[in-house]
Amino acid sequence: MTILKGYTVLDCSIAMAGPLAAQRLGDLGADVIKIEPVNGEWQRHTAAGDAKGNEINVSFLSLNRNKRSLAIDLKSDEGHKIIRQLVAKSDVFIQNYRAGVADRLGVDYDTLAAINPNLVYVSMSGFGETGPYVKRPGQDLLLQAMSGAMLSAGRKGEAPQAAGQYLVDAVTAYSAFEGALAALLHRERTGEGQKVEVNMLDAITTLQMQELSVFTVGGVPQTRSDEPHAHSYIRAPYGTFKTRNGYIAIAMPDFDGLSRALDAPALSGLDVDQAGWTDRDQTFAMVREAVVKFNTDDVLKRLEAEGVWSGPVYSYADLVADPQIAHNQTFVEYDHPTEGRVKTPGFPIRFGRTPSSIRYGAPLTGEHTDDILKDLGVSEQDIQSLADTGVIGRREK
Repeated sequence: MTILKGYTVLDCSIAMAGPLAAQRLGDLGADVIKIEPVNGEWQRHTAAGDAKGNEINVSFLSLNRNKRSLAIDLKSDEGHKIIRQLVAKSDVFIQNYRAGVADRLGVDYDTLAAINPNLVYVSMSGFGETGPYVKRPGQDLLLQAMSGAMLSAGRKGEAPQAAGQYLVDAVTAYSAFEGALAALLHRERTGEGQKVEVNMLDAITTLQMQELSVFTVGGVPQTRSDEPHAHSYIRAPYGTFKTRNGYIAIAMPDFDGLSRALDAPALSGLDVDQAGWTDRDQTFAMVREAVVKFNTDDVLKRLEAEGVWSGPVYSYADLVADPQIAHNQTFVEYDHPTEGRVKTPGFPIRFGRTPSSIRYGAPLTGEHTDDILKDLGVSEQDIQSLADTGVIGRREK
């Protein structure tokens, strides 16, 4: 038995953050019903990296496993009636609509809580549901830029670089996932449902608990340097360095060990405070000039022998092939009816008694419409009528 078996989640979210949060609940066994327009959710038609599939693109495929698809027109009276029926028997409702949309569609918290007071309602937004930025677009790069984190890395005077992943979307998804689980635990103890609000700005801000406390409590400003330090609040050398045939990362080493590993006598005996903070550009440059004389494998072996914290800079190909990744079973593989054999990151939390599982891959648009409506007691004749009038979309079997 999986942890959330018997729970029903209505996923009315789009793009990445909401669908990923709902997918995590599905990975733990919840019956996740993806509520999407009759012609499919927006992400079905737009893939990161232009990674098209056969019938489902890779972006949608990666964010919507362990879900059933109900394709329905929420603006129709019949469609809204069906949603109310589903809400009455559901445990969690997730939405990340723009401000005001949930109210216009009649799926705001007050309306749904009146139908089902035990409902856990997760509302996700870019900046919060009220306040001066409520109408701003909640987009990952824009929130990364606003978070302050970009100005903690890289060279002084150069344009800050964004993270190489959809960082804000991901941390917001996990915040919503945690919020839903916590609210379900509260409901188990008290019988009370509640509204859970998560926004991208708070999620990426609170992720920087340590860094922002250094600024707000310690009063230490962000100061980028001429050399490309990986973090303004960590002493040199700290960052990535070019070798003869690639790149490596070095983190906060002992200078004597670093000196021996790199055959660089000038690094021996350096004062940590002086070299690491006051003269960190000079220190970084000295290490850069020493590292580039070695091949990647050779220098990593030398650094490891001296106990210097270091490691390779991986490509995605390197990561997927890594033996620890294989040992951890970080990636999962399964067969999809239209996309073939799928290999994708799995669920990252291990449970001794209640492991996660993949019961089915990302659904085709309206693939489960008939089954979901039959669960509600809708007759085959009425289902056909709803399809004929465009209220629902269905996948002919």
